[in-house]
Amino acid sequence: MNPLPDADPAPAGACEGAESFALRVLGDSMAPEFAHGDIVVIEPGGRVGDGRFVLAWADEQWTLRQLRGQPGAWRLEALDPRCPIQPLADLSAVRGVVIQRARPGRRRETRHYT
Repeated sequence: MNPLPDADPAPAGACEGAESFALRVLGDSMAPEFAHGDIVVIEPGGRVGDGRFVLAWADEQWTLRQLRGQPGAWRLEALDPRCPIQPLADLSAVRGVVIQRARPGRRRETRHYT
C-alpha cells in the first residue's frame, strides 16, 4: 500500500477501541490474496498473531503485510517473494488486523478473516 498523503501515524496503542475502517489495496505485493483494487476492512484492536494479515507503519509508510514469527522475532512479509522481509523489534508498528476482503463487483468473492 502506498503511504497516505499527510499521514501522521498515531502512537502505538492509540487506535485501541477505534472503529473498523476500510482501505483500498494499491499494488500487487500481496496477490493473489489481495489484488490491486480490493477493499480490506481493518480492525484496529484485532487479535495479532502468526499468519494474520495486518496494516503496519513500516519504513515510513503504511503497508499491508502478513505477520510472521513469534514474540521477540516478528517480521512482516509480502506474498510476492521479490519484496523484502521487514523485521520488527516489537508489535508497535502493527496498527490493525484485516478482518474482511471484498472485490468490487464480485460480491461472491468476499472473504472474512478471524
